[in-house]
Amino acid sequence: MSKASRQKQRLWLLIAFIIVFFAASQYQSETKTTDRETTVTITELFQQQKSDVQIEVTATVSRLLSDDNNGSRHQRFIVELEDGQTLLVAHNIDLAPHLDSLSVGDEVTLFGEYEWNNKGGVMHWTHHDPANRHPHGWIRHKGQLYQ
Repeated sequence: MSKASRQKQRLWLLIAFIIVFFAASQYQSETKTTDRETTVTITELFQQQKSDVQIEVTATVSRLLSDDNNGSRHQRFIVELEDGQTLLVAHNIDLAPHLDSLSVGDEVTLFGEYEWNNKGGVMHWTHHDPANRHPHGWIRHKGQLYQ
């Protein structure tokens, strides 16, 4: 291989390295942005009046409400977050199991969709989506997963 060919090959390798380096750094930047966005709190969403946000939160059950049996049936309860913010949970019991042993004071971890309202918001889609068109949600209570 001639000296000119080796130099050309090195140049192409350098160009390829630079492209890979910048692509990797761009990926890291996007990942960091995504990670930062997932740390948003319910309180921030409430203050910004945002809806349709998938979020995971751990909270304490502060009040049990009667099940809503009109249309799709929902188990309803209110949770209080660490910062005092409250949130209504509407858990579809036509698609997921009822949390029979749920009591005031219990800790629950929720993954679902936050919808803003002037009372603190509603967490719903805490169940699987049988049509696979929406992210699957869940509730974890006393080590059991309800989805």
